[in-house]
Amino acid sequence: MGLGRIARLAAALTLGISSISTAHAAENEFNQLFDAMLGTEVRAPQSYQTQGDWALERTVAQIANGSGGRIGVYAVDLASGREVSVLGDQRFPMASTSKIAIAATFMEGVEKGRWTLSSEFPLMVPVASARFSSTKAPVVPGKYYSAVDLIEMMITRSSNPATDALLKVVGGPAAVNAWAARNGMPDFNITRDIATLVRDDGEIDPAQRIDVRDSATPQTMGRLLAGLYQGKFLRESSRRVILGAMERCRTGARRIKGMLPSGVQVAHKTGTLNNTASDIGIMHTPDGRAIAVAIYVTGQGSKPARDAKIASIARALYDGYQAPALAAGRAYANATY
Repeated sequence: MGLGRIARLAAALTLGISSISTAHAAENEFNQLFDAMLGTEVRAPQSYQTQGDWALERTVAQIANGSGGRIGVYAVDLASGREVSVLGDQRFPMASTSKIAIAATFMEGVEKGRWTLSSEFPLMVPVASARFSSTKAPVVPGKYYSAVDLIEMMITRSSNPATDALLKVVGGPAAVNAWAARNGMPDFNITRDIATLVRDDGEIDPAQRIDVRDSATPQTMGRLLAGLYQGKFLRESSRRVILGAMERCRTGARRIKGMLPSGVQVAHKTGTLNNTASDIGIMHTPDGRAIAVAIYVTGQGSKPARDAKIASIARALYDGYQAPALAAGRAYANATY
């Protein structure tokens, strides 16, 4: 895209456009063009005041305001296809939410006969090393576990050595990226193993800058969840291994599940790194529908505040998808954190 075209779009937006709908279309195109050329530009969540009458999206946008740090949200009702997106097309650090894709890549290998769930592999245990002292953090083999146990540890307890064990088995980050691209998620990007990611964490503040390494968009992660749940990627037996572990996830009690009514079934996976927290998963409504949700929060001042943002957004989505015509979750939008 030429800079002249971007300049013309910017001028049109500055001078004003008589039609509101035309103005929003031009602004969206400008943002897309700008991001395509300068992919590290940070945008605050836009106003939804004139973009339709579905109160839920406006409510979520208010909760996910960017004043305290970037917040990205994507949700989709897997029955109706109705979506909510706030910075859903902007990259955020995946942190440990990437572990779902690693597990899915491994399960594809099981289906192709490369290994089995009873195959045993060693934990990849990190060795102490200085930050940025090497391209890849040193690790040593540890205790052997069956693959099904490694998946359980990496998802329910977010074990990094278990994750790196299976990441090595499947062929490293490139193999997981290839799996994601084959399944319609080309902007999914694992760059480093977990040992290296954790050792070198903090190099870039995700609330202020976008790092394309080890990142994905909330929309991409929502598609990962939807495809896994709907059986688009794996057979029923394979997806139950992953979704079952997600249902038993022990981390993030104050995130997606934090404000939901008691007894709501949630299958999820958390992620935590410097100045960022995330949670992605499937929420089930009382009428039997499944809602895929991906929430990525940066900044906000503290970990408890980030967790609270995730919880309030998840509750607004849970309520709103059951009553989309109402001004759902007004109390959450007005909450102070």
